Order: sequence, then C-alpha cells, then structure tokens
Amino acid sequence: MRADQIPLSRGAFTRMTALGLDVPAVLTHAGLSLELMSVARPVVTTAQFFAFWHAVEAICTDPSLGLRLGDGTRTEVYDMVTAAALHSGNLGDALEKLARYKRLTCPEDVVVELGRDEAAVSMRWMLAEGHTPRLLVDAMFASNFALAERGTGRSLHLRRLELTRRPAEGTLLAAHFRCELRFNAPQDRIVYQRADLELPFVTHDDGHLSHVLPVLEDSLREQTAATPLRDKVWNVLARGMRGGHLRMAQVADALHLSSRTLQRRLGDAGTSYQQVLDQVRHHVARRLLDATDLDTGEIAFLLGFEELNSFNRAFRQWEGATPARWRQAATG
Repeated sequence: MRADQIPLSRGAFTRMTALGLDVPAVLTHAGLSLELMSVARPVVTTAQFFAFWHAVEAICTDPSLGLRLGDGTRTEVYDMVTAAALHSGNLGDALEKLARYKRLTCPEDVVVELGRDEAAVSMRWMLAEGHTPRLLVDAMFASNFALAERGTGRSLHLRRLELTRRPAEGTLLAAHFRCELRFNAPQDRIVYQRADLELPFVTHDDGHLSHVLPVLEDSLREQTAATPLRDKVWNVLARGMRGGHLRMAQVADALHLSSRTLQRRLGDAGTSYQQVLDQVRHHVARRLLDATDLDTGEIAFLLGFEELNSFNRAFRQWEGATPARWRQAATG
C-alpha cells in the first residue's frame, strides 16, 4: 500500500480562503502546523487529513463548502491522475484511469462497478479510521461530477447519490447533483447512467496521454510490487463488503493467485485469510454503526455473516460489547 502521505495543494488552500474559510483557524483547530500554508509541497497523514476536514466542519458555517470546493475541478486540475482522466477519450476511460491510478497520489481507493444500466463510483480512504468527514465526501463527489461534465461538455443526469450518513436535509445536494439521494448506504457512491460512459470527452488529448500514461504505469508497477499481500487482500475484501461472503478463492482470483498460494503467502507474512477478513469486518462494522442508522441485521448481512447471532458474537469479541451497546456509547 502507498505510504500514508496525502498532499495538500496550496492551490486548494487559496481556493478555501477565497470561499471564506479561515484556513489558519482550521489548521489550529486540527492541531496542525500553520507552516503547511507556506511550504512548497505540504503533506499530511490520513489521520491529519481527516482531522483537518473535521475541523472544517466544526468551524465552517457554510454547508455548501465541500460542493463549492469540489466544483473547482471545472476550471482547475491539481494532480497528474486527474489530468490524465480529463484527457481521456470518453467518460468510461476517465473513470477507469481514476480507479487505476488514484492511489498513486494518495492512499485513496477508487472503484468503478458496472451494472446493466448504471456505473457506480465509490471512493475509500484506505488508511482511515472512522467514517469520512461529510464535507470531504461532498467535495470528492462534486469534483468527480465536475470532471465528468467538464470532459463531456454536457449537463449529465446522474441516477443517484448513495451516502454513508444518517438521513439529513438534502436540498443542497439534490440541487447540485440533480438526482435521487439515498442515505444510510453501506458505501459512499456516485452513480452514473451506464450509457453516459460512452460520451466522448471534448478535452481528449492523446498527445498528453502519450507522455503521462507511461509514467503512471511505471509508478503503478513499483507501488504494486511494494504493497504487502495482506494490504492487497484487505483492499479486495473492503471493496466487497456489500452483502454475501467473499470466499478466499474469489479474493485469490482477484489477485491472480491460486487459493493455495494466497494461503501460503499470508502464512509466511504471519497472518491468515480469516484474520484479515475479521479485521476488515471489524473496521467496516465500526464505521457503519457510527455513521449510519442501519440496523445490526443489515450490517451483519453487508459484512457477510449468515446469522445476526454470529455477528453479535464476533463483535463482542472485538469490542467487549454488543453492536447495539457499542453504537449507543459511540453516538451518545
């Protein structure tokens, strides 16, 4: 897995200030150094990045800030991966590039799931504890949507937005994305019309891609070779926590390994498939219990438990309390 480093764009700081955010106050509230505003390439950990966004939510009185920040992608591009996506041939190619290369710029996992009539894009911070700050989710989706509309040169009609948060007033989101909102979702996802993936990009530039893609591919090979197998298994499992139980054979196939080889190599690393599965289930269970109103039966299903009692027993072993009691304590 990529090192726990997230670049903070100085351009983003400037844009936040222009939108009325007191960035020094946010940094101070988050326990971060004010020097981040002056260094050439400011970098923070995932925990610090989340602390920054939680501080934004605590200080900012503008609930549209995340949307307005993300919408900046209509005119600005802050990293090589987003630039490569913008210069793709069509929307489908652009989303594929984001999914393939995004983790090169920060430990963020972008996944595109294709259905018969829709294409869902989810974004997950691989090294995060707890749920993603609300305004950060808004900014990520607004940026993705802005890229899609900037590239196609069209006003797109999304199918829906799925949000891992409790039901809330959605007027701003509905007005911005012009689509159905679904709260208490197992994952944060922006869902496009499948047919829109074929829309050509007016920003297509093969010359730019011919220079950028070899660099990205070399970096991806280096990162993949350096990523521990346990982290690769974790990522596959975390993406699949949407109901049903991912078998070891399925995970091995996703990693282009045999089940026997996967089992042996995990053993050599001092762990096992079951141990990693339990860790992922524990992590996702805490996030869903804390951020949503999904009942424990629904969460058990999403985590692949066949019975609610099995989930209750496992959670009690992890936390020393039932899921219901843990949620009550966590949410006050």
